[in-house]
Amino acid sequence: MAVITIKVVDRKGDTLTEKSAPEQVSLVYDGLYQEGDIILVETDRPQQFCVVHLEDTMPPALVFLPGGAMEFPIPPADNRMNYNPRSFVGRRHLLSARCAAAEELKGPRNLAFNPYDCHGENGVYPHASANVETRGEAVFAARNAVDGFFENDSHGEWPYQSWGINRDPNAAMKLEFGRPVRVKGLRLTLRADFPHDSWWTRVTVRFSDGSQERLALEKTALPQKFDITPRVVNELTLCELIKAEDESPFPALTQIEVWGEEYDADHATETQL
Repeated sequence: MAVITIKVVDRKGDTLTEKSAPEQVSLVYDGLYQEGDIILVETDRPQQFCVVHLEDTMPPALVFLPGGAMEFPIPPADNRMNYNPRSFVGRRHLLSARCAAAEELKGPRNLAFNPYDCHGENGVYPHASANVETRGEAVFAARNAVDGFFENDSHGEWPYQSWGINRDPNAAMKLEFGRPVRVKGLRLTLRADFPHDSWWTRVTVRFSDGSQERLALEKTALPQKFDITPRVVNELTLCELIKAEDESPFPALTQIEVWGEEYDADHATETQL
């Protein structure tokens, strides 16, 4: 039985509050978040699947902690327009984390979903990163494409955040899972603030096993679903983004979904015991 700990730590590394419990824990933090504060989720075992809920304006998410711990830096107040304006404010915050149940690890799900993803290595998967993000602004960060928000008829601040490529034809986004998963389908939702936006007519998805899929896209605000040959991979890269021949220079991605399942669900379940 894994023990889970939640901490709030300030920029100097001092612990402001913490709580531990077996299997699941919730923590009420009475205080204003300050610049540099970090939420830590720690377990006493590696290879843990946890359901974390670290901000009540955000959904809970099933994530994988290969090292048994994750950190979530509180987004800076001057660059968090990709979050609900009610997020991370006020003097009382409820945080929770629990070990994922066996039934949650079996069967298909969106393996890309992680609203607690952020820049850099923070110990939690899935993790999205890109070689370019428009002007380095949070509203155009790669993590926006896995946060579960599908509003795409505008652009900019929440809930219209997206992955923006700064007009770079060589832009690419990598999605890491942190362990082998079996991928069976993809779903892409393009940003569709037409005519401000353009769109991609074709993209390539390269997988860590050396295989790839070329996907033909349409000009639509609807999610575009692709059934692919099942394969076991640790990561994928979205690249070779071919823009439509229109006047707008601004194609962007609102969401990427990767539908599949754990490669070895029985072993994954064992790590939770």
